[in-house]
Amino acid sequence: MTLAERLRDALERGARRTPEILPGDAFDEEVSSRTPAAVLVPVVDRAEPTVIFTERPKTMRKHPGQVSFPGGRIDPGDFGPVDAALREAEEEIGLARQYVEVIGTTDCYRTVTGFEVTPVVAVVRPGFTLTPHPGEVDDVFEAPLHFVLDPARQAVRTAQWRGRERTYYEILWEDRRIWGATAAMLVNLSRRLELAA
Repeated sequence: MTLAERLRDALERGARRTPEILPGDAFDEEVSSRTPAAVLVPVVDRAEPTVIFTERPKTMRKHPGQVSFPGGRIDPGDFGPVDAALREAEEEIGLARQYVEVIGTTDCYRTVTGFEVTPVVAVVRPGFTLTPHPGEVDDVFEAPLHFVLDPARQAVRTAQWRGRERTYYEILWEDRRIWGATAAMLVNLSRRLELAA
């Protein structure tokens, strides 16, 4: 069974189960409406499958230096979340669609800033080259799929934010810190997939 077949089967079986899913962060009081967005969860078909992540420039006004999936808001010209995620991956890291096989979408996640994000799971065939957009991406890296989906690696943390205690997930891999919405989407995906490590 190929990686794509395994993931598709696990995602379909996971959709029939009802694990506890993280719906998202509490909305910031200043956010009055939800903005539809999509991210690509690019799983590279290697002997040990990996996931591609981006690191935002530390100079960005919003979420500087954070690790995320390629993605962004769904534009009026996009044909839904899948098209938006593929477009954003092309724009942000130069990932050509010819290397990407979309598996499906999974649970939406609502961010504290009012985005309703649809994760689009895809398998990426090796042989691609990436060209990060310098204004949007500081670095691109891969982390092992089994590692980021392992519940033992998904630590719960708390912090004070705008006068309130906030709970979030954090995954530490080598010198990378994956946290917040990206980590929460990985937690949700791991609960749906229940792939063997």
